[in-house]
Amino acid sequence: MSNKFLRGTFVLTLGTYISRILGMIYIIPFTALVGLNGNLLYQTGYAQYTIFLSIATAGFPAAVSKYVSKYNALGDYETSRRMFKAGLRVMLLTGVLAFLVLFFLAPYFAKGALSSDQLNGITVEDVTFVIRMVSTALLVVPIMSLIRGFFQGHQSMGPTAISQVIEQLVRIAFLLGATYYILKIMDGGNLVLAVGYATFAATVGAIGGLIVLIVYWLRRKNSLLAMKENEIPAHEVSIKSIFKEVLRYAAPFVFIGLAIPIYQLIDTYTFIGSMRAAGYEEIITDHYAITVSMLPKLIMIPVSLATAFGLTLIPSVTEAFTTKNYEGLRRQIDQTLQIIMFLVLPAVIGLSVLAGPAYSVFFGVKSLELGKDILMWYAPVALLFSLFTVNAAILQGMNKQKLAVISLVLGILVKLALNMPLIQMFQSVGSIAATALGYLVSLIYGFAMIKRHANYSYGVLIKRTFLIIAFGIFMGLTVSVTQSILDIFITYSDGRMQSVTVLAISVIVGVAVYLYVAYRSHLLEKLFGSRILKFIPGRRREY
Repeated sequence: MSNKFLRGTFVLTLGTYISRILGMIYIIPFTALVGLNGNLLYQTGYAQYTIFLSIATAGFPAAVSKYVSKYNALGDYETSRRMFKAGLRVMLLTGVLAFLVLFFLAPYFAKGALSSDQLNGITVEDVTFVIRMVSTALLVVPIMSLIRGFFQGHQSMGPTAISQVIEQLVRIAFLLGATYYILKIMDGGNLVLAVGYATFAATVGAIGGLIVLIVYWLRRKNSLLAMKENEIPAHEVSIKSIFKEVLRYAAPFVFIGLAIPIYQLIDTYTFIGSMRAAGYEEIITDHYAITVSMLPKLIMIPVSLATAFGLTLIPSVTEAFTTKNYEGLRRQIDQTLQIIMFLVLPAVIGLSVLAGPAYSVFFGVKSLELGKDILMWYAPVALLFSLFTVNAAILQGMNKQKLAVISLVLGILVKLALNMPLIQMFQSVGSIAATALGYLVSLIYGFAMIKRHANYSYGVLIKRTFLIIAFGIFMGLTVSVTQSILDIFITYSDGRMQSVTVLAISVIVGVAVYLYVAYRSHLLEKLFGSRILKFIPGRRREY
């Protein structure tokens, strides 16, 4: 795997992780301010926005990344530049159209999400207001996303990483500031108004991220545009032909990008109705807020790694596929999947074992037992999210976009078929099980297609996965014992500070044990190369 690929992955992973961590930290004060009712209102309003955002961008940012990478690999920079300029105009148009549709149809979406005129004091008018506030982000985010895709197509991940962090910082500062002011300083403390402005923070954050990208663009404009002369004669393609090619790339990216939002939207529209039909009216708010609104944010932290790998993998795989470097392609697939397993698997095992203190740290001790139980079941699903993201990126990079779409559709059909009956039987765990089964079906199909079209052998991956599982189980047992010992002196259920102490010590012990056994078995060296050993204190001299 090239140093450029690993460097790009590291930069984007770092930016994504910082962004995700910031996105988790704000949940602590936000939940303390608005409670479970506020979280329920936030999610019912936000779910539709994520779908419309994917439709508005139409897969263009990822398609631009792939398109630019392809023509740059051929030495035709002029064609990719023309596409980028035309793409900006398209993103502006689709963003405005998506905003208008979501804004004016907000009452219908609100009614569908609540499954009635009101739930626990939250009305259709309340959800409508929240949806309309967040819809304004559609005017900014598509353009910002396209510029990120252009930088990524040049395998320049820094602008995307920095803009993600700034976007998140600005969003969180506005979100918490506005929520606190409305609830604690303004007379009346209107919860609906506070949550509305909390969702509007997506627009404010996007403006901050866009400004960062514009600054990068102005600094690098000469090197990206004027100084890159074609190595070959430019392809004689019209703007219409360019868009036909981009749309062929982009359409599958729309569906793949919609994977997690579609699963969440299915829960948004079926969870409340299913719980009500099964007679669980009294506990709907707690289960919905925890399962559909709060925990997905925590689960997405391990998934961030796979997202970063996917974004850097697409142009890299495309370049290998375009230049017919099939051996390099298979090597890249192999190492990427192994690294994902090595990093994400122990993370989800640790999160499942430490579900109690982890939930308490981020969401407080209210509904702790319920949150702990749900998180323990939900954590392993993060591994399926991660593998699906990378799986789809590999297929798209090899121009097998249709297969990636088929993979997703199969999973969604499973989720749709099983979600309502499983929720009625097992409440929140039923929703999680339906999600897990859906992704599992997608993965089985996707891996089969990768094997067929890349002539990829899973032998080494399977062997190392069993080794990683063994290391992960050993780490999980160590973490569990550590937590049990700490419970003698510190009870995490007593408060957030106690939970932070238990979580921090347990995580440090778990990471140290996992890395040590990986180092002693030479797995670290095999995955990351011998240079990783220089970061390990006291390593053996022969390395």
